[in-house]
Amino acid sequence: MELVVKTFDELTTGELYDILKLRVDVFVVEQACPYEEVDGKDRQSVHVYLKDETGIKAYLRVIKAGVAFDDVAIGRVIARERRQGLGTEILQAGINAAKDYYNAVRIVLEAQTYARGLYEKAGFVQTSEEFVEDGIPHIRMMLEL
Repeated sequence: MELVVKTFDELTTGELYDILKLRVDVFVVEQACPYEEVDGKDRQSVHVYLKDETGIKAYLRVIKAGVAFDDVAIGRVIARERRQGLGTEILQAGINAAKDYYNAVRIVLEAQTYARGLYEKAGFVQTSEEFVEDGIPHIRMMLEL
C-alpha cells in the first residue's frame, strides 16, 4: 500500500478523476445523498490517499484554515473497504499532513455520527450536539495537537 499526499496543483488529472469518482460513488450514490460534491474546497486542500495496484483504497482531504472552518479541517474521509484498518491509517496520515502542510495546532471535522469511534480513537472529541446534514446525522469534533 502506497501513501500519497499532494496539494491540488500536484494532482494529475487521472488522480483527480479517481478521487472524485470515489467520493461520488460513496457519498452520493452509496449513501443516496445528492449534494454538491465538487464544492470549491479541493483547490485549497491537501489530498491524502492510500492506493495499491487496484486503485485508491482510502482517502481524505485536509482543508486549509479559514476555508471551511477557522481551524484546519479534515473532510471526505473514505475507506473503500470498511473494518480493515484503512480508516485509522488514512486519518493518522491526514493528521500528519495537517501538521506538515498547515502547521495545525487544532483540527476540526464533521463526522457522520456512526463513525464517532474512529475519530475518538485518534483523539478527537465531540464538540457539538448531533445535527443532520444532507439527510445524515453528524457531529462536530476537534483534535487539539
